[in-house]
Amino acid sequence: MSSIDMSLIKFNEKGLVSVVVQDSASAEVLMAAWANKESLELTAASGNLTLWSRSRKSIWKKGETSGNVMKVLELRIDCDGDTLLAIVEPAGPACHTGRQTCFYRSLWGKENSTEATFLGRLWRYLNKRKSESPEESYTARLLAKGPSRVAQKVGEEGVETAIAAATGDRDAFRYEAADLLYHLLVACISSGVTLNDVLDELMSRHKKDRQQ
Repeated sequence: MSSIDMSLIKFNEKGLVSVVVQDSASAEVLMAAWANKESLELTAASGNLTLWSRSRKSIWKKGETSGNVMKVLELRIDCDGDTLLAIVEPAGPACHTGRQTCFYRSLWGKENSTEATFLGRLWRYLNKRKSESPEESYTARLLAKGPSRVAQKVGEEGVETAIAAATGDRDAFRYEAADLLYHLLVACISSGVTLNDVLDELMSRHKKDRQQ
């Protein structure tokens, strides 16, 4: 990672800037913390999220004790220059409670309103399940049967989804589409293609369409 232009950042009177951390696969907000110039320089040098602990008054490499390091793919800055967004690949849960995100408690409004992030969260979960016992995990069992069986399941679910769409059966379509999305993710794992690889392809097509 190249060096960070510190002149663009508006540090507060204590030399700190707030950092919001987002999962690159699910877009889920994982945590919020603080950084100073030194921790940002260490982040740029190592590629792993490094922060400033206000309670310990020291540099803090995320995951240094738990092993749940966060590989930083990109650092963004907001329009005012006083907040950073770290887009990361987490090696494990972000929260010290063992939760994937520190924002797991609902304070107001609709609870569990982050349905749009679920596909990415499911992707990370399936990548964990693939190494488990085939006797205990359908995902592991399906992958153990090889690419042909995985492909067959995608075909079956695709046909069933298409039939539900053609007949206008909303309930059947919702059910079959969920099955299809799940099996597509398993096929990605079987093929060695990540969810982000697929999304990158979609984004590249979108950019081409907008340029035309």
